[in-house]
Amino acid sequence: MKVYELLSRRTKRRDEAGRPDVYQYDNLPLEFRVQVIHIWVDAIGPWYPARPHSRYVRRFHASNALWQAIHDQLVREFGVFSLAKAHDNPCVQCRDYLQEADSKKALDTIDFTFSFIDRAVRQVRDEEWLRTDVKLTADEAIAQLNYRFREHGIGWQFQDGKLRRADSDYIHEEVVKEALWVLRHSSFRGPAQEFETAHQHYRAGRYEDAIANALKAFESTIKVVCDARGWPHDPNATASQLIKVVFDRGLVPAEMQSHFSGLRTTLEGGLPTVRNRQAAHGQGVLLRTVPDYLAAYALHLAAANIVLLAAAHEATQ
Repeated sequence: MKVYELLSRRTKRRDEAGRPDVYQYDNLPLEFRVQVIHIWVDAIGPWYPARPHSRYVRRFHASNALWQAIHDQLVREFGVFSLAKAHDNPCVQCRDYLQEADSKKALDTIDFTFSFIDRAVRQVRDEEWLRTDVKLTADEAIAQLNYRFREHGIGWQFQDGKLRRADSDYIHEEVVKEALWVLRHSSFRGPAQEFETAHQHYRAGRYEDAIANALKAFESTIKVVCDARGWPHDPNATASQLIKVVFDRGLVPAEMQSHFSGLRTTLEGGLPTVRNRQAAHGQGVLLRTVPDYLAAYALHLAAANIVLLAAAHEATQ
């Protein structure tokens, strides 16, 4: 039997160096764990008790074989004989274990079970699901898990067959967390609150609100810079008008303009355009759905712009 490399063996706690984050990584509330269990059952199927003189359980209930395989692999990796009460079936043992385990072991369990769903459940033939109650495909199950992580502000996502920390992503580590650090450790408390609110909306699936608050944080950052330097500006100015103020005032040094030739276009045409087209105006006759990847792009773009402007302000005072 192939040994599975558990999540706790693949990762080490990163040195956060006191830098804030929009996510936490170590607390898995009971509500979240129960939601994961519901996803398991919907994707794998329930456990079907054997009936006397019945040949149908093993033949038709692929879910029983899958639960048995999951249990058998986990007890080997954890170095135990059972996950919970030995007389309970594998599905119940996995369910009870996830609710009681510490966060480290719970994450190991989630990592393995969804890797199993991603690999083994995909291979089950349609006819083998006969007489089961499977409600989710593997992709749907993974999407629901990632939504629950975001909903609870837990910084893990299942990607490419494994759980990955959000701060293992370069953009999150070097842009989002840096923006939070800059905003919290300076006079940018207003923009900081708006930026965090944008992430709260994103985690809750309110993507239009996430984009709108990302732009607010960006605009507020420029206003803080202008106020600190005594640069007049219209309190109701649009992002494009505010951008013009900081460039006209030379916040980016003239000798560096060539290196930032595309910056103004990005700032003026990137986030403001995304927000104006997707979040700022009424829906009209047609209902509009903002995809999560567009909201994530807006958050990352806002973070990068905030870091640049705040850093330029601090460096040239």
